[in-house]
Amino acid sequence: MADSASAVGGVDLRAAANAALASRWAKPIVFILCLVPLVWTMRLAYTGELGAEPVLESVKASGLWALRFLLIALALTPLRMLTGVAGLARFRRMLGLFAFFYATVHLSTYVGLDQFFDWAAIWKDIVKRPYITVGMGAFLILTALAATSTDGMVKRLGGKRWRALHRGVFVAGLAACLHFIMLVKGWQTAPLVYGLICIGLLAFRRWPVRLGRRKDPQAGRASVRTRPAAAQRSGEAPEPRFPDGSSPARRS
Repeated sequence: MADSASAVGGVDLRAAANAALASRWAKPIVFILCLVPLVWTMRLAYTGELGAEPVLESVKASGLWALRFLLIALALTPLRMLTGVAGLARFRRMLGLFAFFYATVHLSTYVGLDQFFDWAAIWKDIVKRPYITVGMGAFLILTALAATSTDGMVKRLGGKRWRALHRGVFVAGLAACLHFIMLVKGWQTAPLVYGLICIGLLAFRRWPVRLGRRKDPQAGRASVRTRPAAAQRSGEAPEPRFPDGSSPARRS
């Protein structure tokens, strides 16, 4: 049923998606698209279209995009499991790093343009305003994850310890959503929607739903054994492995 649904007009959509995501142009295109929000915000600031408080709006916009990229990165594994498009895994690291990038822009704009590097005032804000405390906690977690995102750090830490550390992305996601909820005045819809999306993604990882997968253990083992050959036939890039032989599907 799932296999027939993935084909339209005789075209295997899953194989086509994997081939597109595996192409040499896929990552450069995604990279450029990830920079669009920054360029757009800069254009609005330059043309005076950010409103009466452009600095505050820049802080808000960069923080919102940091949260969006973080949730998109968290959503890739569930999407891969639901669709069977393994090529999505290629972009987890990039999107996670863009979440950190926009979080850095968010913090830098606040520190440099809003507070003018008044470290005493900044520290006072961190201590006295709970939403800033929570936001700083999320940023520190993202900093640790970004610093250990390279293949070299995977080898140094070992697959098991690296995965344990990078499960902190779930804490960062929840903290970022809480930061957004606490930041706004009153109960607004948007922050709650982001929070529910994050909780839903974490719940999916706890109780995964694999569409089109049979529960027969023998069938499951057979699918694992035949996956590399099937991937080559469909044009899907074989999934890389960590130094300990484990799959990167568990990395986020």
